[in-house]
Amino acid sequence: MRVLIAGASGLIGNALSTRLRESGHEVRRLVRRAPGTPDEYGWDPPAGRIDDGAFSGVDGGGGVGAVVNLCGAPLFPARWSAARKQVLLDSRVGPTEVLAEAVAEHGVPVLLNASAVGFYGDGGARELDESAPAGTGFLADMCVAWEAATAPAERAGARVVRLRTGLVLSGDGGLLGTLKPLFRLALGGKLGSGTQYMPWISLADEVAAIGFLLEHDSISGPVNLTGPAPATNAEFTREFGRALHRPSPWWVPGPALKLVIGQAGAEMALYGQRALPRALTTAGFRFAHQDLPSALSAAL
Repeated sequence: MRVLIAGASGLIGNALSTRLRESGHEVRRLVRRAPGTPDEYGWDPPAGRIDDGAFSGVDGGGGVGAVVNLCGAPLFPARWSAARKQVLLDSRVGPTEVLAEAVAEHGVPVLLNASAVGFYGDGGARELDESAPAGTGFLADMCVAWEAATAPAERAGARVVRLRTGLVLSGDGGLLGTLKPLFRLALGGKLGSGTQYMPWISLADEVAAIGFLLEHDSISGPVNLTGPAPATNAEFTREFGRALHRPSPWWVPGPALKLVIGQAGAEMALYGQRALPRALTTAGFRFAHQDLPSALSAAL
C-alpha cells in the first residue's frame, strides 16, 4: 500500500513510518520545508498548496492508497494563552481541511485523521466509547472542529477514520518526556483529586492500531486509540513512580494548578476521560500492552 503521511516527523509519525516500511508499505511524507529525499513532498497548508506528484500512486491506481494526517502543534507543556490556543486550533483544522479536499480531488479511498479523546470533555467516571457525545471546553470544541474538517473527503466517498488518541506513552518524548525529570527528582504527585481518568496507550499499540485501521475496510468514523484499562491520575502517578523506582508523595490542589497553568491548560491535567477502545476490540485488534504497568515498562 502507498501511504502519504502528514506530520511524519512527530513522535507517532516517525514510529508509524518505520512500522509501515517494515511491513512492506511505501511511505511518502509531506514536509513544510524543501524536500530533501525522494519520499518527501512539500506542502504549505495556509496557502492550500501540495506539491505535484504527492498523490501519484496514492489514488488507488497502484494499490489501496491512503492518507494519514497526524498534524497538530503540541498541547503541552506551554501555557495556553489566547494566542497559543489559536495556534493549537489552526495547526489542526487548517491542514485537515487542505488534506480532506485533496483526498476528495484525487479520489484517495482512505483518510485516517488525527483527533483526541479531549473530544469527550470531562467525562468523570463514565465509560466512554465512540458513541459518546462531545463534551464541553476548549479541547472538546477544538476536536469537534478538527473532525468536522474531514467532511470533504467523506462527501467524496472516502473511508474516513477519526483517530481519537489518548495519552501516548513513549520513552522518546510526549507526556513521559515531560514528567520523567520531575519524577526522577521525587517531585511527582497526583493532580487535583486524582480521580480523573488518564486514557493512556503505548506507542507500540498506537502505531499498530493505525496500521490495523489502514487494512480493515469495514471500520470508519471515530475510533478511540486508548489502552483497554484507563487509569486514574492517582493510579498513574503511583505506577509511574514505581516504574522509575521513585516515591511520588506530592499533591497539587486543583485551584493551585489552575493558577499556574491557566484554566484552559488545566483541562489537560484535571479533565479525565474513561475512554474505551470499543471499535478496535470489536474488530479484533489485540493490544500488546493490556495494562498500565506493562505499557510503562515498555516505554522506559
